[in-house]
Amino acid sequence: MTRPSLPKGMRWRIGLWTAILVLALAAAAQAKQDVIVFHAGSLTVPFAEAEKRFETLHPDIDVLREAGGSTKLARMISELGKPADIMASADFKVIDKNLIPGHADWNILFASNQLVLCYTDQSKFAAEVNADNWYEILARPGVVWGHSDPNLDPCGYRALMVIQLAEKFHNKPGLYDQLIANRPEANVRPKSVELVSLLKTGHMDYAWEYQSVALQHGLKYVTLDDHINLGNYKFDNFYARAEVKVTGKEPGTFQTLKGQSSTYGITLVKNAPNREGAVLFLEYLLDPANGLKILKEMGQPTIDPCQVSSEAVQKGLPGKLPNLVVVKK
Repeated sequence: MTRPSLPKGMRWRIGLWTAILVLALAAAAQAKQDVIVFHAGSLTVPFAEAEKRFETLHPDIDVLREAGGSTKLARMISELGKPADIMASADFKVIDKNLIPGHADWNILFASNQLVLCYTDQSKFAAEVNADNWYEILARPGVVWGHSDPNLDPCGYRALMVIQLAEKFHNKPGLYDQLIANRPEANVRPKSVELVSLLKTGHMDYAWEYQSVALQHGLKYVTLDDHINLGNYKFDNFYARAEVKVTGKEPGTFQTLKGQSSTYGITLVKNAPNREGAVLFLEYLLDPANGLKILKEMGQPTIDPCQVSSEAVQKGLPGKLPNLVVVKK
Protein backbone atom coordinates (compact mmCIF):
# COMPACT_ATOMS: atom_id res chain seq x y z
CA MET A 1 0.00 0.00 0.00
CA THR A 2 1.36 3.42 -0.90
CA ARG A 3 1.49 5.76 2.07
CA PRO A 4 -0.02 9.20 1.52
CA SER A 5 2.69 11.86 1.20
CA LEU A 6 2.74 14.96 3.35
CA PRO A 7 1.61 18.22 1.79
CA LYS A 8 4.48 20.14 0.23
CA GLY A 9 4.11 23.03 2.70
CA MET A 10 4.28 20.70 5.71
CA ARG A 11 7.33 18.95 4.32
CA TRP A 12 9.02 22.31 3.92
CA ARG A 13 8.20 23.33 7.52
CA ILE A 14 9.48 20.00 8.94
CA GLY A 15 12.69 20.41 6.95
CA LEU A 16 13.10 23.95 8.24
CA TRP A 17 12.60 22.98 11.88
CA THR A 18 15.00 20.05 11.49
CA ALA A 19 17.65 22.37 10.11
CA ILE A 20 17.08 24.84 12.94
CA LEU A 21 17.36 22.04 15.51
CA VAL A 22 20.64 20.78 14.00
CA LEU A 23 22.07 24.30 13.99
CA ALA A 24 20.97 24.85 17.59
CA LEU A 25 22.62 21.62 18.74
CA ALA A 26 25.79 22.51 16.87
CA ALA A 27 25.83 25.97 18.43
CA ALA A 28 25.33 24.48 21.89
CA ALA A 29 28.22 22.09 21.34
CA GLN A 30 30.45 24.94 20.18
CA ALA A 31 29.47 27.01 23.21
CA LYS A 32 31.26 24.61 25.55
CA GLN A 33 34.29 26.12 27.24
CA ASP A 34 37.51 24.12 27.36
CA VAL A 35 39.60 23.96 30.54
CA ILE A 36 43.04 22.53 29.77
CA VAL A 37 44.64 20.67 32.68
CA PHE A 38 48.23 19.41 32.60
CA HIS A 39 48.79 16.94 35.43
CA ALA A 40 51.15 14.30 36.78
CA GLY A 41 50.52 10.81 35.47
CA SER A 42 49.93 9.57 39.02
CA LEU A 43 46.84 11.80 39.19
CA THR A 44 45.21 10.30 36.10
CA VAL A 45 42.64 8.07 37.80
CA PRO A 46 41.33 10.53 40.43
CA PHE A 47 41.40 13.49 38.02
CA ALA A 48 39.39 11.49 35.48
CA GLU A 49 36.71 10.93 38.11
CA ALA A 50 36.85 14.58 39.20
CA GLU A 51 36.45 15.64 35.57
CA LYS A 52 33.35 13.47 35.18
CA ARG A 53 31.65 14.74 38.31
CA PHE A 54 32.62 18.37 37.66
CA GLU A 55 31.25 18.29 34.11
CA THR A 56 27.96 16.95 35.45
CA LEU A 57 27.71 20.10 37.58
CA HIS A 58 29.00 22.33 34.76
CA PRO A 59 27.76 20.90 31.43
CA ASP A 60 29.01 24.03 29.63
CA ILE A 61 32.65 23.17 30.48
CA ASP A 62 34.77 20.48 28.87
CA VAL A 63 37.85 19.55 30.94
CA LEU A 64 40.69 18.50 28.67
CA ARG A 65 43.42 16.64 30.57
CA GLU A 66 46.97 15.87 29.51
CA ALA A 67 48.92 13.52 31.80
CA GLY A 68 52.68 13.04 31.85
CA GLY A 69 55.87 13.58 33.76
CA SER A 70 55.47 16.78 35.76
CA THR A 71 58.82 18.25 34.73
CA LYS A 72 58.11 17.58 31.06
CA LEU A 73 54.65 19.17 31.25
CA ALA A 74 55.93 22.26 33.06
CA ARG A 75 58.58 22.72 30.37
CA MET A 76 55.93 22.37 27.68
CA ILE A 77 54.30 25.45 29.20
CA SER A 78 57.43 27.47 30.00
CA GLU A 79 59.64 26.59 27.04
CA LEU A 80 57.28 25.54 24.23
CA GLY A 81 54.40 27.89 25.03
CA LYS A 82 51.79 25.13 25.04
CA PRO A 83 48.38 26.53 26.12
CA ALA A 84 47.20 25.31 29.52
CA ASP A 85 44.93 26.62 32.25
CA ILE A 86 46.05 24.49 35.20
CA MET A 87 49.23 22.63 36.08
CA ALA A 88 49.23 19.94 38.80
CA SER A 89 52.64 18.52 39.66
CA ALA A 90 53.69 15.46 41.66
CA ASP A 91 56.47 17.65 43.07
CA PHE A 92 55.43 21.15 44.05
CA LYS A 93 59.00 22.35 43.47
CA VAL A 94 58.58 21.73 39.73
CA ILE A 95 56.07 24.59 39.69
CA ASP A 96 58.31 26.80 41.82
CA LYS A 97 61.35 26.23 39.60
CA ASN A 98 59.79 26.08 36.13
CA LEU A 99 56.66 28.26 36.22
CA ILE A 100 57.01 30.88 38.97
CA PRO A 101 57.26 33.81 38.42
CA GLY A 102 57.11 33.91 34.62
CA HIS A 103 54.17 31.58 34.03
CA ALA A 104 52.39 31.33 37.40
CA ASP A 105 51.98 33.48 40.51
CA TRP A 106 51.35 30.92 43.25
CA ASN A 107 51.48 27.28 44.25
CA ILE A 108 48.97 25.35 46.37
CA LEU A 109 50.07 22.17 48.18
CA PHE A 110 47.16 19.73 47.98
CA ALA A 111 48.33 16.10 48.15
CA SER A 112 51.14 13.78 49.18
CA ASN A 113 52.35 10.25 48.44
CA GLN A 114 55.03 7.67 49.14
CA LEU A 115 57.08 5.42 46.90
CA VAL A 116 56.58 1.66 46.84
CA LEU A 117 58.14 -1.18 44.87
CA CYS A 118 55.42 -2.73 42.69
CA TYR A 119 55.23 -6.26 41.34
CA THR A 120 52.75 -8.98 40.31
CA ASP A 121 52.33 -12.71 40.88
CA GLN A 122 54.31 -13.22 37.66
CA SER A 123 57.36 -11.35 38.99
CA LYS A 124 60.50 -13.32 39.74
CA PHE A 125 60.78 -14.06 43.48
CA ALA A 126 57.31 -12.61 44.08
CA ALA A 127 56.72 -15.13 46.86
CA GLU A 128 59.69 -13.96 48.91
CA VAL A 129 60.14 -10.22 48.29
CA ASN A 130 59.58 -8.02 51.37
CA ALA A 131 60.71 -4.81 53.06
CA ASP A 132 63.90 -6.46 54.32
CA ASN A 133 65.20 -8.08 51.12
CA TRP A 134 63.84 -6.10 48.17
CA TYR A 135 67.23 -4.58 47.35
CA GLU A 136 68.84 -8.02 47.32
CA ILE A 137 66.23 -9.24 44.83
CA LEU A 138 66.65 -6.22 42.53
CA ALA A 139 70.37 -7.02 42.38
CA ARG A 140 69.84 -10.62 41.25
CA PRO A 141 70.74 -11.54 37.65
CA GLY A 142 67.71 -11.83 35.38
CA VAL A 143 65.44 -9.67 37.52
CA VAL A 144 63.95 -6.92 35.33
CA TRP A 145 63.10 -3.69 37.14
CA GLY A 146 62.74 -0.07 36.18
CA HIS A 147 61.63 3.45 36.97
CA SER A 148 60.57 6.59 35.11
CA ASP A 149 62.95 9.15 33.60
CA PRO A 150 64.33 11.40 36.38
CA ASN A 151 64.74 14.24 33.88
CA LEU A 152 61.03 14.23 33.03
CA ASP A 153 59.17 12.76 36.00
CA PRO A 154 59.50 13.32 39.76
CA CYS A 155 58.76 9.64 40.42
CA GLY A 156 61.94 8.89 38.48
CA TYR A 157 64.30 10.98 40.57
CA ARG A 158 62.47 9.95 43.72
CA ALA A 159 63.06 6.28 42.87
CA LEU A 160 66.79 6.97 42.70
CA MET A 161 66.61 8.86 45.99
CA VAL A 162 64.89 5.89 47.65
CA ILE A 163 67.75 3.60 46.62
CA GLN A 164 70.34 6.08 47.88
CA LEU A 165 68.53 6.35 51.21
CA ALA A 166 68.25 2.56 51.46
CA GLU A 167 72.04 2.32 51.12
CA LYS A 168 72.42 4.64 54.11
CA PHE A 169 69.55 3.30 56.22
CA HIS A 170 70.46 -0.37 55.77
CA ASN A 171 74.21 0.40 55.96
CA LYS A 172 74.99 -1.24 52.62
CA PRO A 173 77.89 0.69 51.04
CA GLY A 174 77.84 0.46 47.24
CA LEU A 175 74.20 -0.66 47.10
CA TYR A 176 73.10 2.17 44.80
CA ASP A 177 75.77 1.48 42.18
CA GLN A 178 75.13 -2.26 42.41
CA LEU A 179 71.40 -1.88 41.72
CA ILE A 180 71.78 0.68 38.93
CA ALA A 181 74.26 -1.65 37.23
CA ASN A 182 71.45 -4.25 37.10
CA ARG A 183 68.98 -1.78 35.54
CA PRO A 184 69.51 -1.20 31.78
CA GLU A 185 68.68 2.25 30.34
CA ALA A 186 65.91 0.56 28.34
CA ASN A 187 64.07 0.06 31.64
CA VAL A 188 63.85 3.84 32.19
CA ARG A 189 60.53 5.10 30.76
CA PRO A 190 59.29 8.67 30.20
CA LYS A 191 56.58 8.43 32.87
CA SER A 192 55.97 6.06 35.75
CA VAL A 193 52.47 4.97 34.69
CA GLU A 194 53.93 3.40 31.54
CA LEU A 195 55.58 0.83 33.79
CA VAL A 196 52.19 -0.44 34.98
CA SER A 197 51.43 -2.14 31.67
CA LEU A 198 54.94 -3.65 31.57
CA LEU A 199 54.32 -5.18 34.99
CA LYS A 200 50.89 -6.51 34.10
CA THR A 201 52.08 -8.09 30.86
CA GLY A 202 55.04 -9.74 32.55
CA HIS A 203 57.66 -7.71 30.66
CA MET A 204 58.96 -6.27 33.92
CA ASP A 205 59.27 -7.84 37.36
CA TYR A 206 59.43 -4.75 39.58
CA ALA A 207 58.82 -1.03 39.12
CA TRP A 208 58.91 2.03 41.35
CA GLU A 209 55.53 3.73 41.66
CA TYR A 210 53.54 5.89 44.02
CA GLN A 211 51.41 3.96 46.47
CA SER A 212 48.25 5.57 45.07
CA VAL A 213 49.08 4.26 41.57
CA ALA A 214 49.67 0.76 42.95
CA LEU A 215 46.28 0.82 44.68
CA GLN A 216 44.43 2.23 41.67
CA HIS A 217 45.83 -0.42 39.33
CA GLY A 218 45.58 -3.39 41.68
CA LEU A 219 49.33 -4.02 41.87
CA LYS A 220 51.11 -5.81 44.67
CA TYR A 221 53.77 -3.72 46.36
CA VAL A 222 56.41 -3.61 49.06
CA THR A 223 55.90 -0.86 51.63
CA LEU A 224 59.20 0.67 52.68
CA ASP A 225 60.36 2.10 55.99
CA ASP A 226 59.46 5.77 56.52
CA HIS A 227 63.17 6.61 56.54
CA ILE A 228 63.36 5.85 52.82
CA ASN A 229 59.87 5.99 51.24
CA LEU A 230 59.78 9.82 50.93
CA GLY A 231 56.29 9.76 52.40
CA ASN A 232 56.75 11.27 55.86
CA TYR A 233 57.71 14.94 56.21
CA LYS A 234 59.07 14.22 59.70
CA PHE A 235 62.04 12.52 58.00
CA ASP A 236 62.84 15.38 55.62
CA ASN A 237 66.26 15.90 57.24
CA PHE A 238 67.18 12.30 56.45
CA TYR A 239 65.62 12.47 52.97
CA ALA A 240 67.87 15.46 52.20
CA ARG A 241 70.88 13.15 52.32
CA ALA A 242 69.84 11.84 48.89
CA GLU A 243 70.82 13.86 45.82
CA VAL A 244 70.04 13.31 42.14
CA LYS A 245 71.46 15.27 39.21
CA VAL A 246 68.93 16.07 36.47
CA THR A 247 68.85 18.26 33.38
CA GLY A 248 68.31 21.99 33.89
CA LYS A 249 66.13 24.55 32.17
CA GLU A 250 68.69 25.31 29.47
CA PRO A 251 70.14 22.63 27.15
CA GLY A 252 73.41 21.29 28.49
CA THR A 253 72.78 22.51 32.03
CA PHE A 254 72.10 20.44 35.13
CA GLN A 255 70.66 20.86 38.60
CA THR A 256 71.00 18.80 41.75
CA LEU A 257 67.81 17.84 43.59
CA LYS A 258 67.76 16.90 47.26
CA GLY A 259 65.37 14.41 48.78
CA GLN A 260 62.18 15.68 50.38
CA SER A 261 58.80 14.20 51.27
CA SER A 262 56.53 13.77 48.24
CA THR A 263 54.23 16.80 48.09
CA TYR A 264 52.01 17.74 45.14
CA GLY A 265 51.38 21.30 43.98
CA ILE A 266 48.82 22.92 41.68
CA THR A 267 48.61 26.33 40.06
CA LEU A 268 46.72 28.50 37.61
CA VAL A 269 48.80 29.36 34.54
CA LYS A 270 49.17 33.12 34.07
CA ASN A 271 48.01 33.22 30.45
CA ALA A 272 45.27 30.63 30.98
CA PRO A 273 42.97 30.61 27.91
CA ASN A 274 39.95 30.08 30.17
CA ARG A 275 40.78 31.63 33.51
CA GLU A 276 37.18 31.73 34.76
CA GLY A 277 36.51 28.07 33.99
CA ALA A 278 39.88 27.07 35.42
CA VAL A 279 39.11 28.77 38.72
CA LEU A 280 35.81 26.90 38.93
CA PHE A 281 37.61 23.59 38.40
CA LEU A 282 40.26 24.48 40.99
CA GLU A 283 37.53 25.35 43.49
CA TYR A 284 36.01 21.93 42.88
CA LEU A 285 39.31 20.04 43.06
CA LEU A 286 40.44 21.64 46.33
CA ASP A 287 37.09 21.35 48.09
CA PRO A 288 37.22 18.69 50.87
CA ALA A 289 33.69 17.60 49.95
CA ASN A 290 34.49 17.21 46.24
CA GLY A 291 37.92 16.86 44.63
CA LEU A 292 39.90 16.10 47.79
CA LYS A 293 37.32 13.50 48.73
CA ILE A 294 37.77 11.81 45.34
CA LEU A 295 41.55 11.73 45.82
CA LYS A 296 41.15 10.08 49.22
CA GLU A 297 38.66 7.55 47.86
CA MET A 298 41.26 6.51 45.29
CA GLY A 299 44.17 6.07 47.66
CA GLN A 300 45.79 9.48 47.16
CA PRO A 301 46.66 11.12 50.49
CA THR A 302 45.57 14.75 50.63
CA ILE A 303 46.69 17.88 52.44
CA ASP A 304 43.46 19.02 54.02
CA PRO A 305 43.12 21.93 54.19
CA CYS A 306 45.44 22.75 51.32
CA GLN A 307 48.42 25.00 52.03
CA VAL A 308 50.12 28.08 50.59
CA SER A 309 53.38 29.74 51.55
CA SER A 310 52.14 33.08 52.92
CA GLU A 311 49.15 35.25 53.79
CA ALA A 312 49.92 37.42 50.76
CA VAL A 313 49.57 34.39 48.49
CA GLN A 314 46.34 33.34 50.21
CA LYS A 315 44.80 36.81 49.81
CA GLY A 316 45.83 36.97 46.16
CA LEU A 317 44.10 33.75 45.16
CA PRO A 318 41.07 34.10 42.85
CA GLY A 319 37.46 33.14 43.53
CA LYS A 320 36.73 31.01 46.59
CA LEU A 321 40.25 29.57 46.77
CA PRO A 322 41.34 31.75 49.77
CA ASN A 323 38.72 29.95 51.86
CA LEU A 324 40.03 26.51 50.83
CA VAL A 325 43.65 27.00 51.93
CA VAL A 326 45.66 27.86 55.02
CA VAL A 327 49.14 29.32 55.38
CA LYS A 328 51.81 26.66 55.82
CA LYS A 329 53.49 26.91 59.23
